[in-house]
Amino acid sequence: MCRQTPSWRVCRRAFCGKNKRVSKLHPFLVSPERTLLEGMKQIDRNTKGIALVVDDAGKLLGTITDGDLRRLVLAGSDLSLPASWFLHRRSKPPITAPVGKTAASEQLRLMHKHHIRHLPLLDQNGVVAELAMLDDFASESAGLALSAVVMAGGQGSRLRPLTDNMPKPMLPIGDKPLVERTIEQLRQAGVSQLFLATHYKNECFSNYFGDGRDFGVAINYLNEEQPLGTAGALSRLAEASAPLLIVNGDILTNLNYRSMLAFHQENSADMTVAVRHYEFRVPYGVVTTDGVKVKGLVEKPEHRFLVNAGIYLLEPSVCKHVPSGKRFDMTDLIATLLIEDRKVIAFPVSEYWIDVGDLENYEQARADADKELQTP
Repeated sequence: MCRQTPSWRVCRRAFCGKNKRVSKLHPFLVSPERTLLEGMKQIDRNTKGIALVVDDAGKLLGTITDGDLRRLVLAGSDLSLPASWFLHRRSKPPITAPVGKTAASEQLRLMHKHHIRHLPLLDQNGVVAELAMLDDFASESAGLALSAVVMAGGQGSRLRPLTDNMPKPMLPIGDKPLVERTIEQLRQAGVSQLFLATHYKNECFSNYFGDGRDFGVAINYLNEEQPLGTAGALSRLAEASAPLLIVNGDILTNLNYRSMLAFHQENSADMTVAVRHYEFRVPYGVVTTDGVKVKGLVEKPEHRFLVNAGIYLLEPSVCKHVPSGKRFDMTDLIATLLIEDRKVIAFPVSEYWIDVGDLENYEQARADADKELQTP
């Protein structure tokens, strides 16, 4: 039986009928009165990066993509606003095509022409009948056109004594090492080749992963005799021919890497930096003054910032800016690119994310993993 909430009204008319092919669309649908946050959750559920906003009859009113929502987050927009608010801000209708009259080759041409990943196919009444996606032409299981680098060389001093005999990324989270979870997620996203940048107790990684064959990936090791910072190992990849995804080895996240790559490409970026919102409240009243004169008082103000999430996407040419054999951090690389007026953009992370850098966060990550393992 169909749910009787507004988001599913269309289900009664178009998606509970005899057309089973059309019923596959309901994970993509939201009604215009549903909030943007609910639209985000719908996108998370369908994993395809889009929600279709439809009226009670199933007529397409507009689309909301993963990229749209992340741009709204960066702009500080209120995601409790209805989807209709976002559609009213748009001056152009979505790109669509008539169902049954548009060959697959034409669907693909339209998506490439308009730089979109989704093409709603409508019947003569404007009702959504099908949804064509680039994934229809390139299987979701196909590899991503990039390599990944996991930065796993840190000593993990804040996690001692746990890291006295084991590097931080090899600490167990649930039933496997932290870095194995990262590698699994990269493999599931379509990454087939990755590099492990190692230093502290580097033999632990090669002894466990070998060449990566047993883990479904090809692993190469970038061992640093001396710590080279968070970007120094990239100098050895200056001849790369495809974008590089960089992930800090102490990060646990379920970030959608395909969405990050699409966002990077849509914005023609040289470098994309994943960011998280960080909030803190000053526990006192904050006084503003002009000399000795009090100008105002704000009681316990809350401040919100975007902070580095330790995940990056780089065009291969960026690696040429990293000096060989010298300590060089990602902050240095970003500063260099900004000086040269290269395009560096932010990609907000709305998915689960935790920096397993200290004992408190490590215990939290373990607890989160235990809940995940207990979920049927």
